[in-house]
Amino acid sequence: MILNGVRCQFLGLALLLSALMLQAIAPFHAFADEARKDSGGRGIFVAPEYTGVVIPKGQDLSLDLTIKNKGKQDELVELKLTAVAQGWKANLKSYSYGITGTHVEAEKSKSITLRLEPDGEVPAGQYAFAIAARTQDGALTSSCQVIVTVEGKGEETKPRGVNIATSYPVLSGPTDGKFEFSLEVESKLGKEGIFNLSAQAPEKWEINFKPAYDDKLISSLRLKPDQSQTVAVEVKPYPFAKPGQYPIGIKVSSPEAKGEAELTVVLKGIQKLDAGTINGLLSLPAVRGRESTLSFYIKNSGSATLTNIQLLSFKPENWKVKFEPERIDVLEPDQLKQIEVVITPAENALVGDYSVGLSAESGRVSKTIELRVTVQASTIWGWVGIGIIILVLFGLVALFVRLGRR
Repeated sequence: MILNGVRCQFLGLALLLSALMLQAIAPFHAFADEARKDSGGRGIFVAPEYTGVVIPKGQDLSLDLTIKNKGKQDELVELKLTAVAQGWKANLKSYSYGITGTHVEAEKSKSITLRLEPDGEVPAGQYAFAIAARTQDGALTSSCQVIVTVEGKGEETKPRGVNIATSYPVLSGPTDGKFEFSLEVESKLGKEGIFNLSAQAPEKWEINFKPAYDDKLISSLRLKPDQSQTVAVEVKPYPFAKPGQYPIGIKVSSPEAKGEAELTVVLKGIQKLDAGTINGLLSLPAVRGRESTLSFYIKNSGSATLTNIQLLSFKPENWKVKFEPERIDVLEPDQLKQIEVVITPAENALVGDYSVGLSAESGRVSKTIELRVTVQASTIWGWVGIGIIILVLFGLVALFVRLGRR
């Protein structure tokens, strides 16, 4: 009995202690649940396009850096380079601007560029770069690392300090046309500088530099550190240049740095058509309802081959115009082709002068000649009239002879 009583007392004491512990722990559980609610649904991470990259000696590097918001609310994310290898310059950029923070919408990502440039000549080896991201309230953080391996002896060190980029380094067109390239010039100097613009082109070619969307001509640029500016390069070839490829060297230089770019113009020659009649006359007699034939020529007076030359006519209503041949497949420079054209006036055409246009077209070039077609009455009626007159005269003579006998 005594033992059972002790057991009951011990069991009651244990239950009492358990209840007290639950009451003491409950606020902490409530606080933890509340904290999870506060940070629940939020999350960010930052990651590079590649965590390890191998490049040759002396080369710059640009990598995409992705900042993802895994939460259900927009976040303001601050970015910082926490580790930069010695002998390198590192920047977080978007287009031409440096980045220290960005806004990322809920459950979306944003990409920026990690730009790495060796500051001078760095030896072969591995170089580490670290990037850290944190929300503006400091509640969330994320970090990543990029390892760049530089290998090889590399090529001859190029002058640094200015970058030149273009999306379309090769343009093609006719020799008598104008070509306009767009260059993006970016200063990599640590201070403001003036950069001179120059070009090396074939003899008798005209090269001009202009600001983007402006017609004024310039010969230099003033750029601040890490500033970029768009420059238009207008190229006008020598009118008698032969078809082919022509390189144009562009140089942007200052006393402390220079950059070079090569552009290419592909000339396809001059497209030009001439047309005329063999005898030089632009008139044609015709009879209504009957065919009249005229010869005229098509000549390639340019320096480019013309293809698929179409022959067209502009004529009065109900008239017929037929070409032989109906088209010319290929016409080489200085080549001449004779065309026979058959013109048939309408049956009800009145006597008089009419205009008929003959045109040759090949791509963007064309040539038209205008003929004056004179519709005349049929000669049959003339002979009929003469016959009637002869019969009348014969009748009169016979009448006079008969009356004279009386």
